[in-house]
Amino acid sequence: MKLSNFLGLSFLRGALGHWWHQRLTAICIIPLSIWFMTSLVGHLRSDYATIVNWIGSPVVSFLLVLLVCGVFYHAKLGVQVVIEDYVHTEGPKLFLLAAVNVGAFLGALGGILSIIAINFETV
Repeated sequence: MKLSNFLGLSFLRGALGHWWHQRLTAICIIPLSIWFMTSLVGHLRSDYATIVNWIGSPVVSFLLVLLVCGVFYHAKLGVQVVIEDYVHTEGPKLFLLAAVNVGAFLGALGGILSIIAINFETV
């Protein structure tokens, strides 16, 4: 027996699970995006060193990683639905789905590595 079945979370599989994940990521992205945009507006006149120090803060770095992961996962889910709905030939569909998965992973990885690099930068 799977843990998801045991906990009563079997609905998180299949189309309903996909729909649910997209809604959850949207709900998580909204406050993170508002925080990020208001923080950027607050740093409009800041110099480079101030921005690096701000991003280097553990809390800010963690929130930025959450935002990057959430945005790329949410985008992957959305593009996946479009491909599944509008690409009817199996070969191109599988290729595009794989490309979206790889692209989302590489995009998120690039964002996370950039945040880590900023954390180790000395200004």
